[in-house]
Amino acid sequence: MHSIIAKTFGGLTPQYYFRQFVFGLFFPAFVIYASSQSPTHNAIQAGAIAVLAINTVLYPYSRFVYESVVDFIMGKNVFFVNALMLLIIKFFTMLLCWTFAIFIAPIGLIYLFVRNSKPN
Repeated sequence: MHSIIAKTFGGLTPQYYFRQFVFGLFFPAFVIYASSQSPTHNAIQAGAIAVLAINTVLYPYSRFVYESVVDFIMGKNVFFVNALMLLIIKFFTMLLCWTFAIFIAPIGLIYLFVRNSKPN
């Protein structure tokens, strides 16, 4: 069992996982902040907190899938675009990857398991 966990969840480099995890923390922080500022001051339910936590932990794997697909499609091409447009698109893709991390991340985990199970 330890081998499966090491090959899947340990498949990303610590630097990559930490970087993506930090970016992924912005979304639950915003949700928590927005809910604390609501006029009704309703507390966030336990189920919502669980979904926020799961999406945040799985976000790096979801982002890994997205970046792998984009790298496959785009190759080594470089595009020069307006910086503001790039940031808006980047934010939108990050939001989508975080929102659907619970569905996208298993694809990345399966890919990491297969890739790390191959003999060198």
